Parts: sequence; structure tokens; C-alpha cells
Amino acid sequence: MWGTAAWAAGILALLVLLPPAARKGFGEQLATHWNASGEPNGSQPLWAVVLVPAAIWIVLVAVAVFWRAARRWRGAVLVSCGVLLAGVQVSIVRANLSHTDWHDADPVTVGAVVTVVAAVAAGLVGVLMSGRRASSAARGQGPRMDIPAGERRVWLASTGNRWLYLLAAVIGVGASAAPLIGFGGPAAPMWLLTVPLLFASVSVLACSSVSVRVTERGMDVAFGPLGWPVRRWDAADIEWARAENRTPAQVGGWGYRLSGLGTTVMLRSGACLVVRAKGKDFAVSVDDAERGAALLNSLAGARTEQH
Repeated sequence: MWGTAAWAAGILALLVLLPPAARKGFGEQLATHWNASGEPNGSQPLWAVVLVPAAIWIVLVAVAVFWRAARRWRGAVLVSCGVLLAGVQVSIVRANLSHTDWHDADPVTVGAVVTVVAAVAAGLVGVLMSGRRASSAARGQGPRMDIPAGERRVWLASTGNRWLYLLAAVIGVGASAAPLIGFGGPAAPMWLLTVPLLFASVSVLACSSVSVRVTERGMDVAFGPLGWPVRRWDAADIEWARAENRTPAQVGGWGYRLSGLGTTVMLRSGACLVVRAKGKDFAVSVDDAERGAALLNSLAGARTEQH
């Protein structure tokens, strides 16, 4: 709790004190918005540059601390949003230094990219530090599938999310159209816009569908329409499996999510196949999860009995 308080106070102090401390370096108005070419096209007075991010940060801290449903996300939200707001504030002040007219402010493209990457990385660290829910299930326990001697069983399931398909297509079209329409002018560093959009489009597409296969060797989860990349769990590493109902609100949205529940590939609300391997939980939303969990428990139990 004291760590959260210190982090919240430190970020608030930076947001409030940094612009006045650099007051002699710029005029009454500060550039606060830039176009794709890196040219400033919006401004705010100094008091707004101080109060707006400070107010946003205070609301975020209050929600993370007092809203019971958000407590699971407290670490990730406060760390990532704190880094994001602090990075934006530093970038704005730095861009306006030595410019009495906000129209002459420096670009913030590099600072914006660095800030976003740092915020995402900080959020991932916050998720990993938030801890995982303990489970009392022992290895191989839970519903099992009867497998007659000499026979083999294979379980297959797949799920897709059409909205993620559509989102990937829209982002891809935006990445392709930006250079064609001359967004930002011919001299603009278009790769700074096109490359992140293409990366986002491919990432969303890869998380738009999954195909799960359980065999005697373990479990494979293939992502996207091309079935790549693939995550594999050996049957010897799986401690237990079960079916569990989860929602996007519980795991932080759709797609590949990291939360206090572990890793979840969330494509629709409802039953998920949850496995624990090497002490880490992984869940994927697929139909007929009960049957897949039963087969995995049988395979894990058989491996235990053999040893």
C-alpha cells in the first residue's frame, strides 16, 4: 500500500511541478498536439498543461484503489498509466523549451513512441508482479476421460472472433492508405506511422482465432488464420486442466491477455479451457472445453502413474 502511495505521489508531483519549473523556457501557451508531420497544431495555457493530466491521474488512482472490481488491475494500471502520463508531460515540456511561440515547438514523435513502448512494458511488468491465483488442484486431478488400452484420443477445437478480424482489416487498410493519401506530407517520416499500424494489424489478426489440439503428446494452440505462431505444452508438464467460465471484463478485454488469472486468449465470453503447466496458468476460450480438460487430465495422470 505504501508503495502505491509513493508511486501515485511521485507521478502527481512530476505532473504538477515540472511545467512551472521550466516556466522561463516557453511562453504563455504550450504546444500540446502535433500532426503526423510533427508540426504543432494545438496548444493549451500553462495551467491546463498542469491541471488536466493531474486530474486524470487522480481519478485513475482513486478508481484503482477504491473500486473493488479494479483492484486486480491496480498494479498494471497505475504503473503503465503513470509512465504514460509522465512521458507525455516530459515530452510536452521538452518540445516547448526555448520557444516563446508554441507554433515553433519541436516534434515529439520519438518521445511519443518511446513513451508508449515504455508504458506497455511497464504494464506487462505490473501484470507479472500482481501475482496469480493459487490453485489447490493436484497433478492430474479433475474430470478424466476413459481411454481404453491400446486406443488413442485426439481433441480438436477452434474459435474465431469476427470483430477482431474486422479490426485487423481496418488497421491494415489505414496503414496502407496513409502513404497513398500523403498523410503528413511527402517529407514526413511515414514509417513512424505505417510500421506500428502494420504491426498492430498483424498482431490483432494473429489473436483473432485459435485452433487447439490435444493429443497424447500434449496441447498445441495455433494462432490466427495461418495457424502460426503455435504454443505447445508437453503432457509431462501439464499439472491439471479444467473448464472455467471467464469474461473479457475479468481478463482485461479480447485477444491475448495477461492478468491476475494468468494468460488468457479471450475470443468470446463463456467456457475456457484452463491448464496449469510449470506453475503457470493458461486459458483459451473454446467450445467443448470440458472434454479437452478431461483428456488432458487423463494424459497427465497417466504420465504420473508411469513414473
